Amino acid sequence: MIVDFRSDTLTLPTLEMKNYMLQAPLGDDVFGEDPTVLQLEQKVSALFQKEAAVFCPSGTMANQIAMKAHSVSPGELICDALSHVYLYEGGGIAFHSGLSVALVEGERGIMTCAQIQEKVNPVHDYHRPLSQLVVLENTCNRGGGSCYTLTQMQEIYRYCQLQQIPLHLDGARIFNAITSMGYSSEDVGPCFDSISICLSKGLGAPIGSVLVGSANFIDRARRLRKLMGGGMRQVGMMAAAGIYALDHHVERLKEDHRHAVLLSEKLKEMHWIDFVFPVESNIVIIQLKQIDQVAYWIEKLASHGIKVVPFGKGAIRWVTHLHIDTRSLDYCFSVLDQINRNL
Repeated sequence: MIVDFRSDTLTLPTLEMKNYMLQAPLGDDVFGEDPTVLQLEQKVSALFQKEAAVFCPSGTMANQIAMKAHSVSPGELICDALSHVYLYEGGGIAFHSGLSVALVEGERGIMTCAQIQEKVNPVHDYHRPLSQLVVLENTCNRGGGSCYTLTQMQEIYRYCQLQQIPLHLDGARIFNAITSMGYSSEDVGPCFDSISICLSKGLGAPIGSVLVGSANFIDRARRLRKLMGGGMRQVGMMAAAGIYALDHHVERLKEDHRHAVLLSEKLKEMHWIDFVFPVESNIVIIQLKQIDQVAYWIEKLASHGIKVVPFGKGAIRWVTHLHIDTRSLDYCFSVLDQINRNL
């Protein structure tokens, strides 16, 4: 049996989603004539109380478009040191937007308003770049699926408004945060000037992210999407997958979170694990007692059909998702117990 915990990006469309995709009416999206894409964009913008939205091929592109649309080089972007936009988007902040980066050392990727204030440069200090944008990530991948509270987001947004600095949310797993923390998309939307929402992680769509914001912002974003090669044609079937995911797969994220908690409790019993990071959503990070044995344990687990990924010095990441069911967990737990007994 293979149980793949490497990422929630590994999810495959369900049969029901595939059938829904096949029924989607199609058109040319660059001409603004794909009715299913338009339906998806209207649906997501309404969910987050925004004026408009644009469908993008990937979350990285959506983030890169947002950062470029909000800024004018030279300048500086403020984000946490664990942020996806800083660590995992190929240096795109510098390449696309020409911005330097001021890094905050938050708590598992969660920045406080006070920490952000410390990084905002004085407007009249000509030695320093102008602070042009703040980016949050919710949930934070490198933080182990850590979540912002609604109060934290609201406080940061009020401060950014006073400073006239746009606030962007990398919401790749925002629906995980929503289902975990108990707030709604209607609560989250007014806390940000723009939000990228990924459809292809826990929601289970095969591709795509949606960027939301004001009508003027999305108009600029469409131009940048075209410039970056992201203009798409008959992609209504992909948009239909996103619509189906939003209608049927959001509530079930709670099941992924429940499985992550059960997994974390089992992992705490393992003699070879030093500690397990707190679980807030669908990501579990373990720290090994022998920090130089990451490759050994990944290979050992793989030999039993359990796939995981390295996640820094002495750390391994496990992600629960659509295809991790009770049977998968039962098998995983039996393997872990067997390994533990044989140590």
